[in-house]
Amino acid sequence: MDDNFDDYFESAPEEQPQTHQETEQEREDREIKEATIERRGYSVKVLLALIIIAMAIFLSWWVWQYYFHPYRVSQEKGWIMKVNNEGTLFKTFEGEMISEGYIQGDIGVMKSDFLFSIPTDSLARDAMRLAGDGQRVVLTYNEYKGAVLWRGNSKNVVTKIELDSMLLKPNPYKEAESKSKEKEEEKKE
Repeated sequence: MDDNFDDYFESAPEEQPQTHQETEQEREDREIKEATIERRGYSVKVLLALIIIAMAIFLSWWVWQYYFHPYRVSQEKGWIMKVNNEGTLFKTFEGEMISEGYIQGDIGVMKSDFLFSIPTDSLARDAMRLAGDGQRVVLTYNEYKGAVLWRGNSKNVVTKIELDSMLLKPNPYKEAESKSKEKEEEKKE
């Protein structure tokens, strides 16, 4: 083994790379390649982005239509039977009403058929005041296709409560109660 370290510090002759003379065709190809942006898969990415954007727009439109846009704005006439404050996370006012469609004079036919939610405290106070009072009311409500938690359990959300100005019929529930009391009194005699 040789302990001569001079070999390591001497610089080796540098090799000169051989220069390749490019032809005219090679030079044109190189310039075109440098000037052109590589767009491999660009159209697929654009197409996927457009599909995702279209799906997001459709989904947001569907949620808005289903939960936040009223499907029907209507009125219901009848007698409010009960109003209560329900809910675990969101406390909402829920009510039941006997509508005129089910009333035929016999107590077996009458039932509480119209369920509704009340969004504001002032409307709920009015409904509680009129509940079981025997006064016929007209409820104006928005019907949605779906119910959301903070609006109530029902798809019917009351926007206006007014007394029926064309009160032609008395409360059949009260009439049925009085008739049943009269029958009981007659049986006792």
